[in-house]
Amino acid sequence: MQRIMYGIVAAAMAMPLAACAAVAPPRLDTSPGTDYLVFYATGGQGKALKAIETSGGRTLSTEPRLGYVVAHGVVASFLDTLGNDEAIVGISTDRPIGFTSAATSRGWSSLHSEWAAGRTDTGRPSVAEGPFAPARAAGPDVAPGLKVAPGKKVAPGKKALEPLASRQWDMKMIGADRAHAIAPGDKKVLVGVLDTGIDGKHPDIAPNFNRQLSRNFVTDRPKDPNGQPLDGACEVTSCKDPVDVDDDGHGTHVASTIGSPINGKGIAGVAPNVQLVNLRTGQDSGMFFLKPTLDALTYAADNGIDVVNMSYYIDPWLFNCTNNKADSARERLEQRGIITGMQRAIDYARGKGVTLITALGNGSTDLGNPTKDDESPNYPKNGQRDRTIDNSCLNVPAESNGVISISALGPSGRKAVYSDYGVEQTDLSAPGGDALDGGGVSATRSILAAVPTAVLRATNKIDATGAPKTSEVVRDCQGGECSYYQYLDGTSMAAPHATGVAAILISRFGRPGPGGVALAPASLERLLYSSATPKACPMPRAYKYRYFGQEETHLCEGDTAKNGFYGRGVVNAYKAATIAP
Repeated sequence: MQRIMYGIVAAAMAMPLAACAAVAPPRLDTSPGTDYLVFYATGGQGKALKAIETSGGRTLSTEPRLGYVVAHGVVASFLDTLGNDEAIVGISTDRPIGFTSAATSRGWSSLHSEWAAGRTDTGRPSVAEGPFAPARAAGPDVAPGLKVAPGKKVAPGKKALEPLASRQWDMKMIGADRAHAIAPGDKKVLVGVLDTGIDGKHPDIAPNFNRQLSRNFVTDRPKDPNGQPLDGACEVTSCKDPVDVDDDGHGTHVASTIGSPINGKGIAGVAPNVQLVNLRTGQDSGMFFLKPTLDALTYAADNGIDVVNMSYYIDPWLFNCTNNKADSARERLEQRGIITGMQRAIDYARGKGVTLITALGNGSTDLGNPTKDDESPNYPKNGQRDRTIDNSCLNVPAESNGVISISALGPSGRKAVYSDYGVEQTDLSAPGGDALDGGGVSATRSILAAVPTAVLRATNKIDATGAPKTSEVVRDCQGGECSYYQYLDGTSMAAPHATGVAAILISRFGRPGPGGVALAPASLERLLYSSATPKACPMPRAYKYRYFGQEETHLCEGDTAKNGFYGRGVVNAYKAATIAP
């Protein structure tokens, strides 16, 4: 599985398996002043507090809802001593440990340069045969149709076409364009976006952005512990960005796909009438702390959020192994902490009525049969080594219990070349984009959604006048106001389509609840599955992907009812809008 950020998937090209290198595993930071999340066995808080003290540490805070203590280790032997106590089930360092789930930190222009150079950021060999396939010219693509103000419904039988609707092949694939006129969603439905933030001032997000409930659970960190650049300079004195800011762009794109309104601007999301709540867990750099993720899930549970989208995975371990002999005792302890902590947070959220939807991952990997992890541990930088793994090792949260994991499709309907898969792991599928799904490479085969103007300026994708400098960016100007959109690929882009469909179902079948309306996760899951369009494995099942003179084969297992490529089927917004209870 590939770390997932924003842009076209460099992970789409096959990485040859290499023999494990004999590299000494990096030691976890045990210098005085390190904070840890100490997870204890059920009913073991008292024993854990005593063990922390005995091990030479001190307790900073407790979190009984999820069964952990934040402890401060003040001696070098703290981890070793504490980890041997029977009351302790896992210990994770309180530090950035994750990456967002769209495919790579590079966009279209830089990817083209990488292909031309013959390498990608993953170290995976790559070839560029022929010129970069240009996308359609940037600029508004005005589609004549009905313009509808926020909160207004379209007359039955009519379609509400936003100016860039003709570029949204993804919405047509799942029938969202037809569903808008019937079930655009309800303002009482609260959708939490756990990501790098949401640009709450974006013209095509602002009408549906709930600033009051939104929270930022992270503090920007300019550098990592080794002094390497991380988030860069803080934008505000406190280094804690406002709740309506996204300096990365990934979270804004996700939120836009879920719920951009029908307002005569740009695009419309799957559920254009629901409320979007920013539950920021990602750094500006696209990295994540474990604790902010736990905090965001408990906040969602306690504040009436109906469904959350998690388009990322928890690091520094791409695969978390509880008893891998290749890992040190401290590393196994950390991976147990990640598995335990996230599972407890997921269970707590589901118990409070939150449905959790996740991206499956972009490593072109059969998650039911993983053999190698050469991405971990990836924080601080340059700590990765080759590890031999097996199916006992878990990607979190995609393989956690109680989540709905989504694979990605290209515009032809095939599983995207980069998308992870697995008959046990894939629950549903949805459009996520695949620039390689056809001849050459084209941005228009990716998913178009909102992007913050500031991000485009910072990455030099628009000029001084605001004109796009790359075909991956589209500008739409209406009524003297311009907004921007970007084509991105990834299972990160697939998951929010499923989250939007879930929001439609909550709008239709929910009952009065803590946040306004509620639908039990088990009931919502049943409706999502029953409204999906079943899709069988390709024939032959060993599907061959060919691109740039390369070939790789992915094996689809299972039947039409449930298989490793498409799960229980492709999410269907129109059927969700019309299905009987």
